[in-house]
Amino acid sequence: MTSFTAACIQLRSGKTISDNADAAESLIRAAAKDGAQFVQTPEMSNVLVRSRQELQERISDAEDDLFLKRARALAADLGIYLHLGSLAVLAGNGKIANRAFLIEPEGNILAVYDKIHMFDVDLPNGESWRESATYEPGTQTVIADLPFAKVGMAVCYDIRFPAIFRTQARVGAQVLTAPAAFTRQTGEAHWHVLQRARAIENGAFVISAAQGGTHEDGRETYGHSLIVDPWGSVIAELDHDEPGYVLAEIDTEAVAKARQRIPAIANERGFSCTLREPAGEMPA
Repeated sequence: MTSFTAACIQLRSGKTISDNADAAESLIRAAAKDGAQFVQTPEMSNVLVRSRQELQERISDAEDDLFLKRARALAADLGIYLHLGSLAVLAGNGKIANRAFLIEPEGNILAVYDKIHMFDVDLPNGESWRESATYEPGTQTVIADLPFAKVGMAVCYDIRFPAIFRTQARVGAQVLTAPAAFTRQTGEAHWHVLQRARAIENGAFVISAAQGGTHEDGRETYGHSLIVDPWGSVIAELDHDEPGYVLAEIDTEAVAKARQRIPAIANERGFSCTLREPAGEMPA
């Protein structure tokens, strides 16, 4: 089995986990009815709350998370692989995990990934983010071996760090993922080019569901959930920031063909880097 139908679910998650679960379930059911076998939701599917204190008050550990419980039951009911782009869950150490889950058609959790790179930035429009103050970063990249593809897991800001995706591709990942809650400003500037670059340089599909629109906590996210093929072409896009879903047929034979045409992974070579400093002023 080398082909399957994938779907990106675009959400506008708010502060109430049960409401977010309702919205996600409706779209996931619709995508599955349209034939999706692999369905991905965005980063922070269960809740988006900017206040660290309020976020901690609203979430629980993974075992008790309402969104995850409903997602597991839904995957089993629909018989699909359900990739929760990430959930905010208590990490047990005073911090919070930004954690992705990949659920099997039986409702079991196949793979878990904690976002490695923290979005600590000051943007030109005055937005300032310090994810490291709230979230405990992960330390290990993860690949899930599904019947139809090996799927690499990453989250949002990870897309700016190519080493994760290259490492996954080197060990066989055919599908890369970066479900996100990209800010509107950074999305307008970089979203498409980053997704396409990771696909091209690794000869892999990239599937990235996104949050979109103005959220209850006041943040604005870019939307534009994307599926990119191994040649860098956008084969599916939700071309707006409204909730919805988009589907595409994924044939992993295209990965082998792209890597044969441009064998960038096979052609890699180790190298060192030397900094040459000026020797001083030239003699008169």
